[in-house]
Amino acid sequence: MKRRTTSGRATRLLRLLAFGDSALPVGAFSFSNGLETAVAEGLVRDAATLEAFVRDLTVQSAFTEGVAALQAHRARLAEDYDRFRTVDRTLYAYRLGDEGRRMTCRMGRKLAELAAELLADGFIARWIADIGAGRTPGTHPAAQGALFAACGLDECALFCAQQYGVAGMVLNAALRCLRVSHYDTQRILFRLAAGSAALYDEARELELDELHAFAPQLDILASLHERGVHRLFMN
Repeated sequence: MKRRTTSGRATRLLRLLAFGDSALPVGAFSFSNGLETAVAEGLVRDAATLEAFVRDLTVQSAFTEGVAALQAHRARLAEDYDRFRTVDRTLYAYRLGDEGRRMTCRMGRKLAELAAELLADGFIARWIADIGAGRTPGTHPAAQGALFAACGLDECALFCAQQYGVAGMVLNAALRCLRVSHYDTQRILFRLAAGSAALYDEARELELDELHAFAPQLDILASLHERGVHRLFMN
């Protein structure tokens, strides 16, 4: 019995590593969360200011995308498809800016399609059909919630993967448009991890109608990036 339990944990751990990998083929490498504009405006200029920028992004994301992912996970476990689709639509409405919406939908659809290739899951298949028909947007956190639930990965694993994905996306972009090293980005990731438990403890208690993120500077940067000339990434 102990051997089977350990084997199950190993399988879940390997799936968590796979689904949290920056090389997962959902297109995350194409996006930067507007880092180029932050660099061009002088707000991000070295490792210290990069860390502050990424920290703000992860906190903002924890209480929007993070909460939505947890709610989608719960809806999938309960087989509550209407609730799941409400989560998907609500998060899309919270995304400000055309590029941010395109990013979450493009990555969400790719992840849903990948999930359909890996799993014979009627819930996800139904959602993909609704995305294709324009009945729901297909956001990335909703896809993460559905996939993690279908694979037996718990909420904490989901939240950590969601946070890691946001930070990793920006830090990978930073290596291409800022004078920082791999050591710098790994130090930032290491330090950010220390705050994840507190963010999770708060996010898991929030309901869907309690999504919130007050980060006007980030929203302004995102809007500037849509018309900016300093671009290496799609957003």
